[in-house]
Amino acid sequence: MQQPTTRYQSHPAGVPLSTPLPQTASAPTTTSKELVHPSIDDSFYFRALEKEGIHLNGPQIQAVRHGQGPLLTLAGAGCGKTTVLAARTGYLIAVRGVPASQILLVTFTSKAASEIKERIARIPCITPGAVRAVQARTFHSFGLALLRQSGRQEQILSDYSTRHTIMKILLRRLKAGETYQPETLLAALSSWKMSGEWPSDLPSNTAEEMKIKNILLAYEEWKQGRNQWDFDDILLHTSELLNDPHRLTKLQSRFTYMMVDEFQDTNTVQYDMVQKLSAGHRNLMVVGDDDQTIYSFNGARQESILDFDKVYPDATIIALPINYRSDSRILGLGTALITHNEFRRPKQLVAAGAIGLPPHYASPANVEEEAAFVADHLEEQVRLGKVTYSDIAILHRTAGSSRAMLEQLLLRGIPFIQYGNNTVFYDQSLIKTLMDHLRLSLNPRCKEAYQSTLGPLYIPREDGMSYLVEQENKQPKKYPLIHLSRWDRLKPFQQDAVKERIRLIKKLASLKPKYAIQEMRRLFYDKYLEAGDPLLHTQYKETMTDSLDELESAATQFDTVDQFIAHADELTLRHQQMEAIRDGGAGDAVQLLTIHRAKGMEFLHVYWIGASEGILPHSTALKEQVTQEMKITHPQKTDSKLAKAALEEERRLAYVAVTRAKERLYITSPLHFHGKSAEPSRFLLEAFGILKIK
Repeated sequence: MQQPTTRYQSHPAGVPLSTPLPQTASAPTTTSKELVHPSIDDSFYFRALEKEGIHLNGPQIQAVRHGQGPLLTLAGAGCGKTTVLAARTGYLIAVRGVPASQILLVTFTSKAASEIKERIARIPCITPGAVRAVQARTFHSFGLALLRQSGRQEQILSDYSTRHTIMKILLRRLKAGETYQPETLLAALSSWKMSGEWPSDLPSNTAEEMKIKNILLAYEEWKQGRNQWDFDDILLHTSELLNDPHRLTKLQSRFTYMMVDEFQDTNTVQYDMVQKLSAGHRNLMVVGDDDQTIYSFNGARQESILDFDKVYPDATIIALPINYRSDSRILGLGTALITHNEFRRPKQLVAAGAIGLPPHYASPANVEEEAAFVADHLEEQVRLGKVTYSDIAILHRTAGSSRAMLEQLLLRGIPFIQYGNNTVFYDQSLIKTLMDHLRLSLNPRCKEAYQSTLGPLYIPREDGMSYLVEQENKQPKKYPLIHLSRWDRLKPFQQDAVKERIRLIKKLASLKPKYAIQEMRRLFYDKYLEAGDPLLHTQYKETMTDSLDELESAATQFDTVDQFIAHADELTLRHQQMEAIRDGGAGDAVQLLTIHRAKGMEFLHVYWIGASEGILPHSTALKEQVTQEMKITHPQKTDSKLAKAALEEERRLAYVAVTRAKERLYITSPLHFHGKSAEPSRFLLEAFGILKIK
């Protein structure tokens, strides 16, 4: 539990209390009511908006009135970009007389597309027919509609778990199931496609590259044989379709005005689609914020915004600086933080949001104390009636960095919604393998634990399990794994490895849990993960190392393996019970999610946990050697520029975390992480004018 010395303060640790709090200026209060004079021809439209409670500010009016030609609208966090997109659509129809069917709005999520449609429907001058005629679609939905019209009838393989299963089956068939991981192969294939390349063009210069290419082509052939596509295929085939000059000209004539939301998130293929579709008329409005480019690992290109006026020299650029979301002190922190990025378009947000409180900071001793402290605080806030659970979000950098927080929520019975990987930390496949070894040390006949121990022995799981069950039925053993040491399908060195593994399992129960995990990692697990998949040499490897280090930290709290396993099993049970209750509806629940998933969302109260060096900024961004993914994605950049880009993306993540909060923001910086001391995030110190010297 937390020590009584942990408490929220007005400044981060290391910042003198006399240092002024970052704060933005208040936004001007003038709106269309004062800015659009009744004598102006289009005043009727703004009066109609005002009757519906839509009062646009000066820059918003500029963007809405924009006529022909390219327009870059820099829409900072909480600055009303959806309102502007909807209002400009209405303006084009009601004032400029553009047929609604000639307007194409492209978004990244179906939810955003629906929201824009709903906003357009609320504009008084627009008829229901016009609302239906406007094309508001995601990139994938738009592309699929074009492909269907061209006669393509492929079924969409949309479920990730199905794709994962297919890849596993193919790996077994190709006898590569113990060498490559399905998720990393699928991620590598997706990254390749989103750079605009076809699977047939995958590199095959080495034996390793040829193996991987053959596996991925087998996956493509499996889909093709069943007339199926995945989501990436939709974009690739759409881009190819747009290479037909006749078809492209027809589309350019049909959609004479194009608007793109979240432009900073476009990957190479999406960017190519936008340029082709708008090339004929160049009536392209893009809306985005380069300060919120946080998906570079998915191919998002910050350059799409930074270089927009280089690609379109005649472009109009309008910034929307008025933030309607956050308290001026919260927004001030975000603004002071992000200004330290070099590669960005300069902009200064001003606050029009409701008055809340300045951000509060705390420095717990470690992540366990942090989680207990945050849980105590949010329970107290709810008890006092200041907030409901559903008004609260807890934001974290990586999936692993939420482990301690999730445990506190479960153990206290605090209702929560976990976004993304909806399992207890100890049940994740990477972690479960080690936990199952510990289970076997307590009960060597635990059948549920057999299967995950086979992978690190390089034994095919299904065949190995069948053999084990068959031999156990004939002659039960105290340590059933011993049967594998006599399996004639295994080579002598594999049989010896089985015996060695059993000796280790016998030893584990006598060790403290932390040392037991360290011993398994030292003797076989880290080598197995590193050598087992050549695609895991960068981002995924770092993620795995993160999770395994987190497992060691979690194990430190327990003296015996028995206690540790009991703790993990209790959490699994509680999680299952909470999931069963939540099946009836989310109800009043805290939202626990990564900062990446929180982008585009807002919450009354935000707890940003893990604001320490090594967590955010993440340790991978603090290394001199940049990841292989970044080198492949940006081959033209030097390592030093890539290292700076990696750190700037981490700073953008911190900016996104801060600007999710409307009224209250609580930031905790653990002083120790994975057994090492950790300083408060340099991003916080920079925001207060205390520069990090390295």
